[in-house]
Amino acid sequence: MKRVDFFVSEREIERLCKAIRQAGAPGYSVMRHVTGWGVAGEISEAMDFSGLGANAHVVVFCDADAIAALQGVVRPLLERFGGVGFVSEAEKF
Repeated sequence: MKRVDFFVSEREIERLCKAIRQAGAPGYSVMRHVTGWGVAGEISEAMDFSGLGANAHVVVFCDADAIAALQGVVRPLLERFGGVGFVSEAEKF
């Protein structure tokens, strides 16, 4: 099983989730108002008030076979609107 973590602007959640459904993923979880520090610098909690700069974390668990379809529909969104995605192994317990 694979785990895919997406970090996108909150403004792009609906587009991303629509693409995830279109790719046939079995489901996803969305966590809003993600803050932290990364290559783009620090995302402060003060940005949450205005919504500018607020990020979301979207997690998808799927079979390895679904990764290609997911990449095909999500990669163009990430390239156009920004954000990143990471694929890793996941084991259910």
